[in-house]
Order: sequence, then C-alpha cells, then structure tokens
Amino acid sequence: MPQPGTLPEMPSPAMTSPAMPSPATPWPDTPATRRAAQDFIDDLNRALLAQPSATLTLERWCGAHGIGDPALVRAERERAGEGAPPQEVRDLLGADAQTPVRHRRVRLTCGAIVLSEADNYYRPDRLTAEMNAVLDATDMPFGKVVRPLDFRRRTLEARPLWRPAEDASGPGSAGPLVVPRFVLAHRAVLTLPDGTPFSALIERYTSGVLAFPAPK
Repeated sequence: MPQPGTLPEMPSPAMTSPAMPSPATPWPDTPATRRAAQDFIDDLNRALLAQPSATLTLERWCGAHGIGDPALVRAERERAGEGAPPQEVRDLLGADAQTPVRHRRVRLTCGAIVLSEADNYYRPDRLTAEMNAVLDATDMPFGKVVRPLDFRRRTLEARPLWRPAEDASGPGSAGPLVVPRFVLAHRAVLTLPDGTPFSALIERYTSGVLAFPAPK
C-alpha cells in the first residue's frame, strides 16, 4: 500500500509483456553486447537523474546516438487511457478533492521509434493559461510546454527493469539480443523553483532507447 505523499507503484510491464528485438539493426547476443546494453541503460538513467526535463534528455540521447533525423522528440497522446488521479497523486500534489488534476498519457517518440510511455498528472492551476491551452489542444511534450517555469525534478524512484550484463557469463545465443519492451522506469515529481509540486510522473523507457547499431 503506497504511503501518503507517494506515487502509486509502477507497473512492471517488462516482466509480463512479450520481449522484442531492439527496433534498430538487432544487436548480436554476446556477453560484450549485453554488458554494453547495460552500460547504455545506466548512462541514460544517470542523464535522466541529472536533468529536470526527460524530453530534453531524450533529445540529447537521440542526437548522440543517431536515433531519428532530426533528433526531435514528440508526444503521442493516448486519451483513451486517461482518467481520474489516484488519491496518492492528489496527496503528493497537495490537491484536495475539489482541486482539478489532469491526466496526460503519452508515448514519447523520435521519428518512428517509441522511447518511453508516461503517465503525467498535473495541476492546471499552477500553470499559465497559455500552457494549459497548448496542453489541451496539442500533443507537444509536457516538458517543453512548461519549460518557462524553470522547474525542478525530484526523483522518487529510478528502477532498471532489465540487467542484461547479469546474464553475460555464458556465450550468448546464436541470434539477436532480445530486449524487453521496457528497460527502465522512473517516478518523479516536478516542482516550481520554490518547491511547490505541480506534476507527478510515472515513466517507462522502452527498448527504443537502444535503437542504434551495437558498438564494435
């Protein structure tokens, strides 16, 4: 049972969803590529922890690794999956039963590659009217819309969902490295510079973050 002031537990879809090859040229399944994959996931995790905007972090990641041309991250909204916030989210955002809290469920993509799936619960009363209008009418990534707020990110949990190097003792298979659908998950709160929370995030990063050729 979540404690007051925390986000609900993240689902662990990586444990139940069908595994899939990386969407780029498949990596060979060798001990070296397993270790490399884990190193890349750890690098992305550190980058996300160091930067308040996951969108900007993913754009830099895509630019550095040649994912998408241009390396521009877009949000694809899944309105059918949106709904009322759990009480834990209201507690975390300091929202009573009468305070509006909106839910935005999106996939962040770069070109044809899905990089992450995220649930974002936010308080519209802590954004500007212009920001709310853009969020209501477009699929622009949340982090880009609210960037003028100079927000901070407080990570509640950063959990790797796949540790391929732990299985790197054997010779590997004869085929491509099979990557789970989700490789990393974060729970976080975005705050104004004075510490006032306005957004609660549950993010799941996909195999698409490895959608580039295996290192030589």
